[in-house]
Amino acid sequence: MLKTLAAQIKEYKRDSILTPLFMLLEVIMETVIPLMMASIIDDGVNRGDIKHIYLMGTGMAVVAVLGLFAGVMGGKYGARASAGFAKNLRKSMYENIQTFSFSNIDRYSTAGLVTRLTTDVTNLQNAYQMILRMCMRAPASMVCAMTMAFFIHAKLACIYLAAVIILGSFLVFIMMNAHKYFSRVFQKYDDLNASVQENVSAIRVVKAYVREDYEKNIFTKASVNLYNMFLKAEKIIIWNAPLMQITVYGCILLISWLGAKTIVAGNLETGELMSLLAYCMNILMSLMMLSMVFVMITMSIASAERITQVLNEQPDIHNPENPVMEVKDGSIEFRNVEFSYGPDSEEPVLKNINLQIKSGETIGIIGGTGSAKTSLINLISRLYDVTEGTVTVGGRDVREYDLEVLRNEVAVVLQKNVLFSGTILENLRWGNKEATEEECKQACILACADEFIEKFPDKYETYIEQGGTNVSGGQKQRLCIARALLKKPKILILDDSTSAVDTATDAKIREAFAGHIPGTTKLIIAQRISSVQNADRILVMEDGRINGWGTHEELLLNNEIYRDVYESQTGGSGDFDQNGGV
Repeated sequence: MLKTLAAQIKEYKRDSILTPLFMLLEVIMETVIPLMMASIIDDGVNRGDIKHIYLMGTGMAVVAVLGLFAGVMGGKYGARASAGFAKNLRKSMYENIQTFSFSNIDRYSTAGLVTRLTTDVTNLQNAYQMILRMCMRAPASMVCAMTMAFFIHAKLACIYLAAVIILGSFLVFIMMNAHKYFSRVFQKYDDLNASVQENVSAIRVVKAYVREDYEKNIFTKASVNLYNMFLKAEKIIIWNAPLMQITVYGCILLISWLGAKTIVAGNLETGELMSLLAYCMNILMSLMMLSMVFVMITMSIASAERITQVLNEQPDIHNPENPVMEVKDGSIEFRNVEFSYGPDSEEPVLKNINLQIKSGETIGIIGGTGSAKTSLINLISRLYDVTEGTVTVGGRDVREYDLEVLRNEVAVVLQKNVLFSGTILENLRWGNKEATEEECKQACILACADEFIEKFPDKYETYIEQGGTNVSGGQKQRLCIARALLKKPKILILDDSTSAVDTATDAKIREAFAGHIPGTTKLIIAQRISSVQNADRILVMEDGRINGWGTHEELLLNNEIYRDVYESQTGGSGDFDQNGGV
């Protein structure tokens, strides 16, 4: 874990080295001042030597200025190092997340990743700054003060040594007991963030069903759980302050009492006693700082573990050593394919899939909810890898291709259509960042999106809100289809991507595909028979298996599920899952 995190310091190594050095210089200056003060009292005031007082006073002023300079520079470099460390952590995590395959992403919740990129990184940033500054300053200050105290009077200094050992033992005990609660706190943060995210993203549904009170209760429950966990941790950490105060005042009383006796006995000067008291405060303030560092580290260990988990996560899908850099055509073949989402799955999602699709064909895919239609097409662009068997595209196993090359040739319009904040043109150019405005318009014509875009006042410069909330479901689907077409793929997959489009527009889109991209292999997942009946062939899925495969006419004759759905839809009900589905 430490090695993984240390690798993120990168260009801030210099700042990370200078910070503790300046802290050490500040400590040295602070250690010298009590000695100079003792000299002023014992050698200046008591002996009436004004010149010595002036000389040592000037020296104290210079030392104080140097200490102030060192403290300021330590703070400056410490802030730069910790902020840079946090920046690198966020960047590395975000970049690694981008390499995740779908199976990697399935292991994390969106809220959990957001918490790691925000709250957890902030915790580590604060802890790193404390470590750079206080972990050098506090121990160095304590060692220097302890050394000077023993130099002045060894017997009295033993009081400090005993206090440090006792207090240090209590701090370790507190830290060990608090850590288990902080480890669970950040899981509660995930629940809280998930509640907020879900509520905000689905606010229209919440209001439509008047479920505000229900959502408030969920949020309150998550918030109270977080509060209770923090409260348990704080109840342990709170013992830190009274223990520290008892130790500080106990040391002051013992030093004052025993020191006064020692002065009376003639074994200690008044100035030396003042120095011992000053060093007492240095030692105990150092312990206070260390206790704060321990608390921060205790909190940050849980965050560090969660961040390291993301940084060390390796994508399940990799490029081969010598990847194929060209997809010959849009032909697709499944050979004895089985697929499971995880090694612990009780049974495969896809079972014994054998399928051959010629380049340029239009293939319809229908099946009930849970029949694994989406799982099937996810294997083509290698969003997941098969568990057994082989999927080939252009005559080559998809695992032989460079991932970027393969996915540029396989355009997928997923079930959940996502648009990003920006203009329509900016969203379209996700398909091809070099696309001209004319190419974007042509893609929109094929997707029947030009009809509504031209009605907007700003046309293609119309701003799309985050998630596409200012366009309808059908408009969003057509924009996503146009975006996919701009890739000019060899394979185009529409995963139920015209469900929000009326039947007439759906027919126009299919007609445009047939006339303008005849060489592209088209796979259309749909619930409406009308969307696939003119396809070259139609695949009927049931419970992860191929139930039927053929033309519309062949399936009407030979496949009971297809025939039942067709009759129900032409008869008016049109619900696949209620008629012959799984």
